[in-house]
Amino acid sequence: MRLDKFLAEASVGTRKDVRNYIKEGKVKVNDEVIIKAYLEIDENKDVITYLDDVVMHSGRVYYMFNKPAGYITARKDEFSKTVFDFFHEENSEGIFHVGRLDKDTEGLLLFTNDGDFNNNLMCPEKHVKKRYFFIALGFLDETKINLLESGISIGEDEDITKPAKLDNVECKDYGYFNETTNVSKFYSMEPSRYDAPVVSGYLTISEGRKHQVKRMLKAAGCYVIYLKRISIGDLSLDETLEMGQYRALTENEINSVLRKS
Repeated sequence: MRLDKFLAEASVGTRKDVRNYIKEGKVKVNDEVIIKAYLEIDENKDVITYLDDVVMHSGRVYYMFNKPAGYITARKDEFSKTVFDFFHEENSEGIFHVGRLDKDTEGLLLFTNDGDFNNNLMCPEKHVKKRYFFIALGFLDETKINLLESGISIGEDEDITKPAKLDNVECKDYGYFNETTNVSKFYSMEPSRYDAPVVSGYLTISEGRKHQVKRMLKAAGCYVIYLKRISIGDLSLDETLEMGQYRALTENEINSVLRKS
C-alpha cells in the first residue's frame, strides 16, 4: 500500500494533508524519515510513525465536514449539487454520510465507512443530542420555551417531541438582527417591516425526525430562516473549517463516539 494512502486511511489527515506531512519529514517508516508519499509499504509488517507516534491502520476513516447551504446530503442528485462534490475522489471512496442535513441547513456533518460509528450516533435508542443554532421570524416567550422543552406536537399522527433544551434565546426585531448578523443574506424584508419580531437561540434535541427543528419552532409560531448544526453528541464543529471544508477526526474524537457502544 502507498504510504500516503495508509496515513489517510488511518485518519492522520486527508491525502493532501499527509503528503505535506511526509514532505515536512514528520513521517517515519521503520524509524527512517521518508519524504516520498508514493513509497510502497507493508502495513502488516512495517512500523509507521507520525510525529514519533505509531500509526495504527484500521482501514476505517472518519471526517468532519462544514456543510454549506444549497447542497443535498446525498452521493448523487439529478438536479442539485451534493455534499460529495467537496470531497477528493481518493477520500470519498466507500464513505457515507452519518445522518443528514436539509439542503438549506449549514454546519456539522460527519462521514465514515464505519457502521458502528454511524450506529452509535444515529440509532434512535442512543438518544444522542444534536445542537442547532437558529434564527426565526416570530418570538418565543416563557410559555413557548417551556412547551418546546417539555415536548410539543409537530404532527397529527406523531408522538410529541422528547424533552429538548433552549438556551441563549434572544428576541429582537428584524432591523437589529440585520445590523448584527446581516440576516438579509438569508431572508430579505422591506425596510417598512424591520420592526417585525425575530428570535435566535440554540435548540438541542435527542431525536432525528425529518425537519424536526423547523417543525418544532413552527409549532411554536416561528418560521426558521437560518439553521446551523453545531454539535452531535460530544463532537462539536471545528469553527476553523471554512464552509465546504472537511478534516479527519482526531483519535480522541473518534474514541469519544466508539467508547459509548
